[in-house]
Amino acid sequence: MLELPVVNSEKETRVKKPNWLRVKLPIGEKYKHVRNLVDEYKLNTICQSGNCPNMGECWGAGTATFMILGDVCTRSCSFCAVKTGRPPEYDEDEPRRVAEAIKLMEVKHAVITSVNRDELKDRGAEIWYQTVVAVKETSPNTTIETLIPDVRANWDALDRMIDGGQEVVSHNMETVEALYRKVRPQAKYQRSLDQILRTKKAGKRTKSGIMVGLGETQEQVFKIMDDLVEHGCDVLTIGQYLRPTKHHLAVEEFIHPDVFQMYKEEGLKKGLDFVESGPLVRSSYHAERHL
Repeated sequence: MLELPVVNSEKETRVKKPNWLRVKLPIGEKYKHVRNLVDEYKLNTICQSGNCPNMGECWGAGTATFMILGDVCTRSCSFCAVKTGRPPEYDEDEPRRVAEAIKLMEVKHAVITSVNRDELKDRGAEIWYQTVVAVKETSPNTTIETLIPDVRANWDALDRMIDGGQEVVSHNMETVEALYRKVRPQAKYQRSLDQILRTKKAGKRTKSGIMVGLGETQEQVFKIMDDLVEHGCDVLTIGQYLRPTKHHLAVEEFIHPDVFQMYKEEGLKKGLDFVESGPLVRSSYHAERHL
């Protein structure tokens, strides 16, 4: 176990974020080009909805993570900045617009995610399938990662979601088992693990992500690594939780970069193929490397 001085929690002292969490403001022509395309095609991105700290870097490199099926989620996770409520009807033309935007951006690796649509019988699986197929038809040389939600054990929906030809299928665990009720009150730890295992058995490269700084212990992080390996996970991302608003969970601890490096090394030792671990790492950060 790596022991380092703890940076005081945001909740207790309201200290400024440490230097290693500083990011550059989004600038540059490429960033403007991507933003204009997102606006022109009326697309949602998790970059914006999730207040991602890497938006400037990724958009400046010509990449974005598209969020399909609207921007209102049926879940109320206590860490997430995406709006919660009853979503409106989804746009059946969305697969075409996403595919066209990806083609215009000339991205080599596209990441697609979505809100939870628990009110839909198929959890939105048909739109998922059509979107991946449309991207593959429009940009046949583009590889695709889909970051899919919890299907609540609707395994037929899962099969349809992952059958469009994407190379990587991700489903985020988000946090350690002990914090599930606090962080993901409408999810179940074992159910998410089962979803990853079923995805692996379907022949896909599997991926998941967790946040740290929510009050978890290092032993609990090691346990979720073991559970993910046991359930067929290939790739793991680990990043610092950052509180999106005062209405969300407070940061319990700012984790030192050396601890993130230790987590990466331990994850690889435990059998994960690839671990992206760092304070500013998010699910789709450097996603092209995970292939």
